[in-house]
Amino acid sequence: MHEKDIVNASPPVARLDTRLANWMARHGLTLLRLALGVVFLWFGGQKFFPALSEAETLAIRTIDKLSFGMLSADTSRIILAIWECLIGLGLLSGRFMRLTLGLLFLQMIGTFLPLAFFPDETWKYPFVPTLVGQYIIKNGVLVSAGIVLGATVRGGKLIADPNAAREAERKQAKAPSAASR
Repeated sequence: MHEKDIVNASPPVARLDTRLANWMARHGLTLLRLALGVVFLWFGGQKFFPALSEAETLAIRTIDKLSFGMLSADTSRIILAIWECLIGLGLLSGRFMRLTLGLLFLQMIGTFLPLAFFPDETWKYPFVPTLVGQYIIKNGVLVSAGIVLGATVRGGKLIADPNAAREAERKQAKAPSAASR
């Protein structure tokens, strides 16, 4: 069934579809923020305990390269654990979102670096990642979630109603950008 078919569906199906879309628009951003927060807190918390995280060794080796060997493995692990837990707590609380998302995006840059730093471990062939490479590439979903949340730090919302969304887009397109003010 195509999206337009839902609109033209029987009234009970159309009402259910509208209710579900409205519920998702009302709660989607909060659920996304909380889920992302749990992921960062969970994986960050594991890094406080040596050898508990599967990604720990690769992360420590990446930090070692970035710091030119100036940080010990334990220091790197603890810094990363604190960093990820701060991101998780920021997302879970919904406070300091600009700072939290800034930390997230910086951390994600480091997360992708092993693809270039350690190609023998992250790629089988060009464009065929190893399991470790797949683990890294899936972080694109976390980056995308951060972008969605970042688009709403000024109070933006998801809008389920297509007419209201089109009107909001028109208003946004006409509004002067902050840079031109």
